[in-house]
Amino acid sequence: MNGLRRSLRSLQTTIDLVRSRSASADLAIFHDFMPPPYGGGHQFLRALWTELDRRGFVLENNTIAPDTPACLYNSFNFDFDRLRRFRRSGCRMVHRVDGPIGVYRGDDDGTDRRIWQINHDLSDATIFQSQYSLGRHQDLGLTFVNPTVIHNAADPAVFNSAGRAAFSRSRPTRLVAVSWSDNPNKGAETYAWLEQRLDWRRFELTFVGRSRVAFERIRTVPPVAPEELAVLLREHDIFVTASRHESCSNSLIEALSCGLPAIHVDSGSNRELVGGAGFAYSDREEIPALVDRLVEEYEARQQAIDAPRLADVADRYLEALGLGRVPQPRQG
Repeated sequence: MNGLRRSLRSLQTTIDLVRSRSASADLAIFHDFMPPPYGGGHQFLRALWTELDRRGFVLENNTIAPDTPACLYNSFNFDFDRLRRFRRSGCRMVHRVDGPIGVYRGDDDGTDRRIWQINHDLSDATIFQSQYSLGRHQDLGLTFVNPTVIHNAADPAVFNSAGRAAFSRSRPTRLVAVSWSDNPNKGAETYAWLEQRLDWRRFELTFVGRSRVAFERIRTVPPVAPEELAVLLREHDIFVTASRHESCSNSLIEALSCGLPAIHVDSGSNRELVGGAGFAYSDREEIPALVDRLVEEYEARQQAIDAPRLADVADRYLEALGLGRVPQPRQG
Protein backbone atom coordinates (compact mmCIF):
# COMPACT_ATOMS: atom_id res chain seq x y z
CA MET A 1 0.00 0.00 0.00
CA ASN A 2 2.83 2.42 0.85
CA GLY A 3 4.50 1.58 -2.47
CA LEU A 4 1.26 2.35 -4.31
CA ARG A 5 0.90 5.67 -2.50
CA ARG A 6 4.47 6.64 -3.39
CA SER A 7 3.86 5.74 -7.04
CA LEU A 8 0.65 7.78 -7.18
CA ARG A 9 2.35 10.71 -5.47
CA SER A 10 5.25 10.55 -7.94
CA LEU A 11 2.81 10.44 -10.86
CA GLN A 12 0.94 13.48 -9.50
CA THR A 13 4.22 15.35 -9.14
CA THR A 14 5.09 14.58 -12.77
CA ILE A 15 1.68 15.86 -13.92
CA ASP A 16 2.07 19.03 -11.85
CA LEU A 17 5.59 19.59 -13.20
CA VAL A 18 4.23 19.60 -16.74
CA ARG A 19 1.35 21.91 -15.81
CA SER A 20 3.67 24.34 -14.00
CA ARG A 21 5.60 25.06 -17.21
CA SER A 22 2.83 27.36 -18.37
CA ALA A 23 2.38 29.04 -14.98
CA SER A 24 3.96 32.21 -13.58
CA ALA A 25 4.46 33.38 -9.99
CA ASP A 26 6.49 35.73 -7.78
CA LEU A 27 6.98 33.28 -4.91
CA ALA A 28 6.51 29.57 -4.31
CA ILE A 29 5.61 28.34 -0.82
CA PHE A 30 6.15 24.66 -0.09
CA HIS A 31 3.92 23.76 2.84
CA ASP A 32 1.02 21.34 3.22
CA PHE A 33 -1.65 23.70 4.51
CA MET A 34 -4.33 22.30 6.80
CA PRO A 35 -7.75 23.87 7.39
CA PRO A 36 -8.18 25.80 10.66
CA PRO A 37 -8.25 25.35 13.54
CA TYR A 38 -4.71 24.03 13.34
CA GLY A 39 -1.21 24.71 14.70
CA GLY A 40 0.95 27.80 14.70
CA GLY A 41 2.98 27.15 11.53
CA HIS A 42 -0.19 26.92 9.46
CA GLN A 43 -1.60 30.06 11.10
CA PHE A 44 1.52 32.12 10.48
CA LEU A 45 2.01 31.01 6.87
CA ARG A 46 -1.65 31.75 6.11
CA ALA A 47 -1.15 35.23 7.57
CA LEU A 48 2.04 35.74 5.54
CA TRP A 49 0.29 34.50 2.38
CA THR A 50 -2.58 36.93 3.00
CA GLU A 51 -0.19 39.86 3.51
CA LEU A 52 1.84 39.14 0.37
CA ASP A 53 -1.30 38.55 -1.69
CA ARG A 54 -2.64 41.89 -0.47
CA ARG A 55 0.56 43.54 -1.77
CA GLY A 56 0.00 42.05 -5.20
CA PHE A 57 2.45 39.14 -5.17
CA VAL A 58 1.41 36.09 -7.21
CA LEU A 59 1.91 33.04 -5.01
CA GLU A 60 1.95 29.32 -5.77
CA ASN A 61 1.72 26.39 -3.38
CA ASN A 62 3.91 23.28 -3.73
CA THR A 63 4.93 24.09 -7.31
CA ILE A 64 7.72 26.22 -8.84
CA ALA A 65 6.93 27.86 -12.17
CA PRO A 66 9.77 28.43 -14.68
CA ASP A 67 10.16 32.15 -13.87
CA THR A 68 9.50 32.00 -10.11
CA PRO A 69 12.48 33.81 -8.52
CA ALA A 70 12.20 32.45 -4.97
CA CYS A 71 10.81 29.55 -2.95
CA LEU A 72 10.06 29.44 0.78
CA TYR A 73 9.85 25.91 2.15
CA ASN A 74 8.64 25.24 5.66
CA SER A 75 10.40 23.00 8.18
CA PHE A 76 9.37 19.42 7.25
CA ASN A 77 5.69 20.08 6.47
CA PHE A 78 5.83 19.25 2.77
CA ASP A 79 6.86 16.51 0.34
CA PHE A 80 10.69 16.51 0.30
CA ASP A 81 10.92 14.49 -2.93
CA ARG A 82 8.47 16.81 -4.67
CA LEU A 83 10.52 19.87 -3.74
CA ARG A 84 13.70 18.23 -5.04
CA ARG A 85 12.02 17.53 -8.39
CA PHE A 86 10.65 21.06 -8.73
CA ARG A 87 13.85 22.81 -7.72
CA ARG A 88 15.66 24.60 -10.55
CA SER A 89 18.61 26.95 -10.97
CA GLY A 90 17.84 30.63 -10.63
CA CYS A 91 15.21 30.15 -7.93
CA ARG A 92 16.41 31.30 -4.50
CA MET A 93 15.61 28.60 -1.91
CA VAL A 94 14.86 29.76 1.65
CA HIS A 95 14.12 27.28 4.43
CA ARG A 96 11.91 28.27 7.40
CA VAL A 97 12.95 26.14 10.38
CA ASP A 98 11.33 25.62 13.79
CA GLY A 99 12.04 23.30 16.70
CA PRO A 100 14.23 21.48 17.39
CA ILE A 101 11.38 19.02 16.88
CA GLY A 102 12.98 16.31 19.05
CA VAL A 103 13.29 18.70 22.01
CA TYR A 104 9.72 19.94 21.57
CA ARG A 105 8.20 16.47 21.23
CA GLY A 106 10.49 14.87 23.79
CA ASP A 107 11.38 12.12 21.29
CA ASP A 108 14.09 12.28 18.63
CA ASP A 109 12.74 10.30 15.67
CA GLY A 110 15.27 11.71 13.21
CA THR A 111 13.10 14.60 11.97
CA ASP A 112 15.62 17.27 12.95
CA ARG A 113 18.37 15.48 11.04
CA ARG A 114 16.11 15.23 7.96
CA ILE A 115 15.37 18.97 8.20
CA TRP A 116 19.11 19.67 8.50
CA GLN A 117 19.87 17.46 5.49
CA ILE A 118 17.37 19.09 3.13
CA ASN A 119 18.60 22.48 4.33
CA HIS A 120 22.12 21.65 3.23
CA ASP A 121 20.92 19.95 0.06
CA LEU A 122 18.77 22.80 -1.24
CA SER A 123 18.88 25.99 0.80
CA ASP A 124 20.45 29.36 -0.04
CA ALA A 125 19.36 30.82 3.30
CA THR A 126 17.56 29.80 6.50
CA ILE A 127 14.94 31.63 8.60
CA PHE A 128 14.71 30.67 12.27
CA GLN A 129 11.66 31.81 14.21
CA SER A 130 13.61 32.82 17.34
CA GLN A 131 17.07 33.22 18.79
CA TYR A 132 16.17 30.29 21.05
CA SER A 133 15.53 28.00 18.07
CA LEU A 134 18.76 29.00 16.34
CA GLY A 135 20.83 28.57 19.49
CA ARG A 136 19.22 25.26 20.49
CA HIS A 137 20.01 23.77 17.07
CA GLN A 138 23.59 24.96 17.41
CA ASP A 139 23.77 23.29 20.84
CA LEU A 140 22.82 20.03 19.13
CA GLY A 141 25.58 20.48 16.55
CA LEU A 142 23.13 21.30 13.73
CA THR A 143 24.37 24.26 11.70
CA PHE A 144 22.24 25.70 8.90
CA VAL A 145 22.94 27.67 5.72
CA ASN A 146 23.07 31.49 6.13
CA PRO A 147 20.74 31.70 9.15
CA THR A 148 18.73 34.74 10.21
CA VAL A 149 16.02 35.15 12.87
CA ILE A 150 12.54 36.47 12.07
CA HIS A 151 9.73 36.09 14.61
CA ASN A 152 6.25 35.02 13.59
CA ALA A 153 3.37 37.51 13.57
CA ALA A 154 -0.40 37.31 13.73
CA ASP A 155 -2.85 38.55 11.11
CA PRO A 156 -3.82 42.05 12.39
CA ALA A 157 -7.18 41.84 10.63
CA VAL A 158 -8.06 39.03 13.06
CA PHE A 159 -5.84 39.34 16.13
CA ASN A 160 -6.04 42.90 17.42
CA SER A 161 -7.16 44.72 20.56
CA ALA A 162 -10.03 46.66 18.99
CA GLY A 163 -13.13 46.45 21.18
CA ARG A 164 -11.45 44.30 23.83
CA ALA A 165 -13.03 44.12 27.29
CA ALA A 166 -11.72 46.85 29.59
CA PHE A 167 -9.66 45.63 32.51
CA SER A 168 -11.18 46.18 35.94
CA ARG A 169 -10.11 45.17 39.44
CA SER A 170 -13.73 45.34 40.58
CA ARG A 171 -14.57 42.02 38.87
CA PRO A 172 -12.86 38.62 38.69
CA THR A 173 -9.70 38.71 36.56
CA ARG A 174 -10.07 36.51 33.48
CA LEU A 175 -7.19 34.17 32.65
CA VAL A 176 -6.95 32.17 29.43
CA ALA A 177 -4.66 29.42 28.11
CA VAL A 178 -4.59 28.00 24.57
CA SER A 179 -3.19 24.82 22.98
CA TRP A 180 -4.22 23.01 19.80
CA SER A 181 -1.97 20.05 20.74
CA ASP A 182 -2.32 17.64 23.65
CA ASN A 183 1.47 17.09 23.81
CA PRO A 184 2.39 16.91 27.54
CA ASN A 185 4.94 19.70 26.98
CA LYS A 186 2.00 22.04 26.27
CA GLY A 187 1.42 22.32 30.02
CA ALA A 188 -2.02 20.86 30.74
CA GLU A 189 -0.76 19.36 34.02
CA THR A 190 0.23 22.85 35.17
CA TYR A 191 -3.21 24.25 34.35
CA ALA A 192 -4.80 21.42 36.36
CA TRP A 193 -2.44 22.21 39.24
CA LEU A 194 -3.33 25.91 39.00
CA GLU A 195 -7.07 25.35 39.11
CA GLN A 196 -6.66 23.75 42.55
CA ARG A 197 -4.89 26.87 43.85
CA LEU A 198 -6.75 29.76 42.26
CA ASP A 199 -9.00 31.90 44.39
CA TRP A 200 -12.12 31.41 42.27
CA ARG A 201 -13.76 34.42 43.91
CA ARG A 202 -11.07 36.60 42.30
CA PHE A 203 -10.26 34.73 39.09
CA GLU A 204 -11.76 32.91 36.12
CA LEU A 205 -9.74 30.51 33.95
CA THR A 206 -10.58 29.35 30.42
CA PHE A 207 -8.71 26.71 28.42
CA VAL A 208 -9.14 26.68 24.63
CA GLY A 209 -7.97 23.65 22.68
CA ARG A 210 -7.04 20.02 23.33
CA SER A 211 -5.90 18.42 26.57
CA ARG A 212 -5.39 14.88 27.84
CA VAL A 213 -6.05 16.18 31.34
CA ALA A 214 -9.63 16.52 32.55
CA PHE A 215 -10.26 19.85 34.27
CA GLU A 216 -12.73 20.26 37.12
CA ARG A 217 -13.39 23.98 37.33
CA ILE A 218 -11.64 25.43 34.30
CA ARG A 219 -14.00 26.49 31.54
CA THR A 220 -13.01 24.36 28.53
CA VAL A 221 -13.56 25.38 24.90
CA PRO A 222 -12.66 23.04 22.00
CA PRO A 223 -10.41 24.27 19.17
CA VAL A 224 -12.03 27.15 17.29
CA ALA A 225 -11.36 29.10 14.11
CA PRO A 226 -8.98 32.09 14.36
CA GLU A 227 -11.80 34.65 14.28
CA GLU A 228 -13.54 32.95 17.22
CA LEU A 229 -10.28 32.61 19.13
CA ALA A 230 -9.58 36.33 18.72
CA VAL A 231 -12.99 37.15 20.20
CA LEU A 232 -12.30 34.86 23.16
CA LEU A 233 -8.88 36.40 23.75
CA ARG A 234 -10.32 39.92 23.76
CA GLU A 235 -12.80 38.83 26.44
CA HIS A 236 -9.93 37.92 28.80
CA ASP A 237 -7.32 39.87 30.72
CA ILE A 238 -4.20 37.70 31.10
CA PHE A 239 -2.71 34.95 28.96
CA VAL A 240 -1.13 32.02 30.79
CA THR A 241 1.14 29.56 29.04
CA ALA A 242 2.97 26.57 30.49
CA SER A 243 4.11 25.36 27.07
CA ARG A 244 7.79 24.38 26.99
CA HIS A 245 10.41 24.41 24.23
CA GLU A 246 8.36 26.64 21.92
CA SER A 247 10.37 27.89 18.95
CA CYS A 248 7.97 30.84 18.54
CA SER A 249 4.50 30.31 20.01
CA ASN A 250 1.79 31.62 17.70
CA SER A 251 -0.82 31.41 20.46
CA LEU A 252 1.36 33.66 22.63
CA ILE A 253 1.84 36.16 19.79
CA GLU A 254 -1.90 36.12 19.07
CA ALA A 255 -2.69 36.83 22.73
CA LEU A 256 -0.18 39.69 22.91
CA SER A 257 -1.62 41.08 19.67
CA CYS A 258 -5.07 41.10 21.30
CA GLY A 259 -3.72 43.13 24.23
CA LEU A 260 -3.14 40.43 26.84
CA PRO A 261 -0.01 40.56 29.02
CA ALA A 262 1.29 37.09 29.84
CA ILE A 263 2.45 34.77 32.59
CA HIS A 264 4.75 32.24 30.93
CA VAL A 265 7.08 29.40 31.74
CA ASP A 266 10.70 30.47 31.25
CA SER A 267 11.34 28.05 28.41
CA GLY A 268 11.96 28.22 24.69
CA SER A 269 11.33 31.62 23.11
CA ASN A 270 8.59 32.73 25.53
CA ARG A 271 10.70 35.34 27.34
CA GLU A 272 12.05 36.54 23.98
CA LEU A 273 8.50 37.35 22.82
CA VAL A 274 6.96 38.70 26.02
CA GLY A 275 9.73 40.99 27.22
CA GLY A 276 8.34 43.34 29.83
CA ALA A 277 4.70 42.56 29.02
CA GLY A 278 4.38 39.98 31.78
CA PHE A 279 6.38 37.65 33.99
CA ALA A 280 8.29 34.39 33.57
CA TYR A 281 8.32 31.53 36.05
CA SER A 282 10.64 28.56 36.45
CA ASP A 283 8.58 26.70 39.06
CA ARG A 284 4.79 26.56 38.85
CA GLU A 285 4.63 27.40 42.57
CA GLU A 286 5.49 30.96 41.47
CA ILE A 287 2.39 31.38 39.28
CA PRO A 288 -0.20 32.53 41.87
CA ALA A 289 2.07 35.30 43.20
CA LEU A 290 3.00 36.38 39.67
CA VAL A 291 -0.67 36.57 38.69
CA ASP A 292 -1.29 38.81 41.71
CA ARG A 293 1.64 41.01 40.73
CA LEU A 294 0.42 41.26 37.15
CA VAL A 295 -3.00 42.36 38.35
CA GLU A 296 -1.31 45.08 40.45
CA GLU A 297 0.87 46.26 37.55
CA TYR A 298 -1.63 45.52 34.79
CA GLU A 299 -1.71 48.84 32.95
CA ALA A 300 2.08 49.20 32.80
CA ARG A 301 2.58 45.62 31.66
CA GLN A 302 -0.12 45.90 29.01
CA GLN A 303 1.51 49.08 27.66
CA ALA A 304 4.81 47.15 27.39
CA ILE A 305 3.34 44.74 24.81
CA ASP A 306 5.41 44.84 21.63
CA ALA A 307 4.07 41.99 19.50
CA PRO A 308 5.70 41.47 16.09
CA ARG A 309 3.87 43.32 13.29
CA LEU A 310 2.93 41.27 10.24
CA ALA A 311 3.89 44.05 7.79
CA ASP A 312 7.40 44.26 9.30
CA VAL A 313 7.78 40.49 9.36
CA ALA A 314 6.68 40.26 5.71
CA ASP A 315 9.28 42.91 4.77
CA ARG A 316 12.02 40.85 6.41
CA TYR A 317 10.86 37.66 4.68
CA LEU A 318 10.94 39.42 1.32
CA GLU A 319 14.47 40.62 2.08
CA ALA A 320 15.60 37.08 2.94
CA LEU A 321 13.94 35.81 -0.24
CA GLY A 322 15.69 38.41 -2.37
CA LEU A 323 12.40 40.03 -3.39
CA GLY A 324 11.35 43.68 -3.26
CA ARG A 325 8.52 44.96 -1.10
CA VAL A 326 6.35 45.20 -4.22
CA PRO A 327 6.24 42.64 -7.04
CA GLN A 328 8.21 43.44 -10.19
CA PRO A 329 6.23 44.17 -13.39
CA ARG A 330 6.04 41.13 -15.66
CA GLN A 331 7.41 41.13 -19.19
CA GLY A 332 5.18 40.60 -22.22
